[in-house]
Amino acid sequence: MNTLRPHKPEQDQEQEEARYEWDLSLSTVVSSSSSSACDVIGAIEFDPTDTVVATAGISRKIRFYGLPSLLRTNAGISGVTSVDQATACEYYICTPAKLSSLRWRPGSGGRVIGSGDYDGVVTEYDLEKRTPVFERDEHGGRRVWSVDYTRHGVGASGSDDGTVQVWDPRCPPEESVGVVRPAGICRSAVCCVEFDPCGGPAVAVGCADRRGYVYDMRKLVDPALTLKGHSKTVSYVRFLDGGTVVTAGTDGCLKLWSVEDGRVIRTYEGHVNNRNFVGLSVWRNGALFGCGSENNRVFVYDKRWGKPVWVDGFEPVGVSSGLDKRFVSSVCWRQSGVDQCTLVAGGSDGVLQVYVGKRKP
Repeated sequence: MNTLRPHKPEQDQEQEEARYEWDLSLSTVVSSSSSSACDVIGAIEFDPTDTVVATAGISRKIRFYGLPSLLRTNAGISGVTSVDQATACEYYICTPAKLSSLRWRPGSGGRVIGSGDYDGVVTEYDLEKRTPVFERDEHGGRRVWSVDYTRHGVGASGSDDGTVQVWDPRCPPEESVGVVRPAGICRSAVCCVEFDPCGGPAVAVGCADRRGYVYDMRKLVDPALTLKGHSKTVSYVRFLDGGTVVTAGTDGCLKLWSVEDGRVIRTYEGHVNNRNFVGLSVWRNGALFGCGSENNRVFVYDKRWGKPVWVDGFEPVGVSSGLDKRFVSSVCWRQSGVDQCTLVAGGSDGVLQVYVGKRKP
């Protein structure tokens, strides 16, 4: 483990103690079955019970892992459990295309998971039958980057075609709730879409036009807010709560915004992100953000401070040869817990790492 903690003057000791109120450590490493950097993990999601982890990427497989088995105490001298993918994966579903996103469909009892793929198709899979049960293909073959659902099961997908398609799986496939074109005639790619997890009517969108947008589901024609501040593509957007949204950009920073007036509350810097999707996840109970980095590290930020409170490296780090230009490509917090937390991170080489943490006394 390679943890970075910058030194501060003694007068900042009180702030420093608050900053490092979490003990985070690497628990488990799941090695990839691929011998080269060609198994990018593009999405990681916990199921509604927070006991199953699903991953997907360019391998054309959705893999499912039981979190209790990943966290079993079977560590070596280093204190870290190492397992191979074939052993750790409980089962997988083969998909017809590379996948960019995953999301469990609410109200399905954890039985149905939705995915967005590189061919522009949104597919839902029944996990008991391990077969597709629903499909939408309305992005003209352009890559779907993001899929999300409201609490009541209304879905949305954001795509390279510059649109957000909103639908209700309970209605016929040819029917649509609405279509959003955040960048208008410019048709900039939509990289992320997320509904307010608290159940409010807001839906947030991140675009390649360097802006984020917040829409009211009751009026999708124009955005209620336009979030201007990033200098490059807004690759991720996540609600921290009903009043704030976090965005990530390929300008190498995260930003926390007020949903009330579109004001930037704080900017977070430290990770490296100039080109790739490196993941963004928020743990709402602890007000922590996790993201990957193009220097093959995992970064954790506390919403109160603009610099990372914890950093850990995937291995190998700092190697410049072709196959070793690895980066952390996806992260996901387990949402349950208050004084304990779990963060799962995936790499561009298919390696999965599980971190656990607890609040210091």
